Amino acid sequence: MDAVLVVNADLGPLHRVTVQHAIRMLCRRVAEIHEAEPDRLIGVFPMPRVVRLVRYVVTRWRFSSGPAWSRGGVLHRDGWRCAYCDGPGSTIDHVLPRSRGGRNTWRNTTAACYECNQRKGDRTPAEAGMPLRREPVTPTWAALAGR
Repeated sequence: MDAVLVVNADLGPLHRVTVQHAIRMLCRRVAEIHEAEPDRLIGVFPMPRVVRLVRYVVTRWRFSSGPAWSRGGVLHRDGWRCAYCDGPGSTIDHVLPRSRGGRNTWRNTTAACYECNQRKGDRTPAEAGMPLRREPVTPTWAALAGR
């Protein structure tokens, strides 16, 4: 077992941490064991499966407008696949080119292979005759965190 689930004080799941990190949380007394593996000890602590935070942590940011735009986030969202030919995508393409006022937003960027990105150039997909295979969307926190 290499990951321990951390739950909030109200038992809402937060994230996963390593066993070593969970033990440090127990030593600092910011968390307590909620569920443990039977008959396995790490020092004086039972081997934790789930630790619960002692104090409630506000997670309002998780339910905001979503994660900030990033180049790596776009590639991860699109599964490193080109939106035009479905080949391996390693570059970012702006649906509305930056020279025409397109911005770095989730709904205006998509993963593309180098060849398709060069072929599309400074045009919209309709002008280039290259329809998108999937529309860009704003991902959720869970979608980007799911690895």
